Amino acid sequence: MTNVITICGSVRKGSFNRMLANALPALAPDGMKITDAPSWEKFPVYNADIQNGTGFPSDVEALAAAIRKADGVIIVTPEYNYSVPGGLKNALDWVSRLKDQPFVNKPVAIQSASGGPLGGARVQYHLRQILVFLDALTFNKPEVFVGAAQTKLDAEKGLHDETTRDFIKQQLAAFDKFIARVKA
Repeated sequence: MTNVITICGSVRKGSFNRMLANALPALAPDGMKITDAPSWEKFPVYNADIQNGTGFPSDVEALAAAIRKADGVIIVTPEYNYSVPGGLKNALDWVSRLKDQPFVNKPVAIQSASGGPLGGARVQYHLRQILVFLDALTFNKPEVFVGAAQTKLDAEKGLHDETTRDFIKQQLAAFDKFIARVKA
């Protein structure tokens, strides 16, 4: 069994990216289990004084432990101001400071959804740059950009666009093979 966690870059209740992340377990190939990572929502803003004083917050340690335990990570995130949402960036900053940095050699796939036509392309570019520094093994193709998300996702039906569902199934199957190659 391949165990994968999702980290959602949005905490908004009606987030398209949360809806997308919620759809993933049903689209996973046989042998892949997808679950949510612990939330980063209550992380304080990264501050080395906290790290060096009271140590890492327990929520940071919980997220890092989940990343370490997982065979792979899928980051599903919106694009804010052409880049990574501040809260998600803060979470990555926190876990990057741990001695046993959890993203080292960890397979990571990226998905993004937005109401615009690009589907979050710019956030994925910036996130890939961050993941290089973290020594993650970023999965390349197929990429998932869900543009015009309001026509494909909703609170009642979830991800209801069959073309998008099929494309995500392709990414998840390829990501599963990528994880297997990394583990070998």
